[in-house]
Amino acid sequence: MTEVPEHLLKRAQAAREKSAAKPDDAGGDDAAASEGESKIPAHLLERSKAAKAAKAGDAPADSGPVETTGGGAVATLAPPPGAAGPGGHTQRLLTVVKSGSIQDVKAKPIDKVHVWPHLLVAEFVAALFMTAFTTIFSVFVNAPLLELANFNETTNPSKAPWYFLGLQELLTMFHPMVAGVTIPGMGIFLLILAPFVDRNPSNKPEDRKFAISLMTIHIMFWAVLVIIGSFFRGPGFNFTFPWREGVFFDL
Repeated sequence: MTEVPEHLLKRAQAAREKSAAKPDDAGGDDAAASEGESKIPAHLLERSKAAKAAKAGDAPADSGPVETTGGGAVATLAPPPGAAGPGGHTQRLLTVVKSGSIQDVKAKPIDKVHVWPHLLVAEFVAALFMTAFTTIFSVFVNAPLLELANFNETTNPSKAPWYFLGLQELLTMFHPMVAGVTIPGMGIFLLILAPFVDRNPSNKPEDRKFAISLMTIHIMFWAVLVIIGSFFRGPGFNFTFPWREGVFFDL
């Protein structure tokens, strides 16, 4: 059973005290009764009495609100849709609900970062480090320029710079189209496909066996070709051992 609000009980008590203070004549009683009924509805007074009786144990707790009609009959009324607050307001406070229960909140972490500043800052620091290393290396290592080239005389052996010696070594084994285009193109294409084949998000080396193996094979393949072209090729770019005829390689 819905309890009567406290402010209605106070209004009912004030109305009873006011009617008791009037003279005991019929006209006075009727005026007080009519004044009390005009201010407080009869069904609210009956509900208040029923609530007090339920608390005292004189009436069952589930007795509904009643209303006294003019002929003395008592009719059961359905409870009002909502109890009025102070001043007759009927607004109610909404229950505070967490946002996750009423809207789709994406709380899962995303394994993506912005290019700036995360990537570009790391690349800039790496560029500064390599610049400082090259500067310090050039101070302590003597690397003078060679004499002017004589176009009437070709050096023997004629070797490309070390970073192209891998391609020059491939030219001794395959056709220029295969050594200069096919094999390097296939290697670059495999490196481009590597991130799409291996989608492992882990940063631990033990979890990235495919990526590490692919990069190791690529580096070792190119490093072996550069080492052979640098130290194991003599006059005429023929294969030789460096401990027999010396090293035919200049920085």
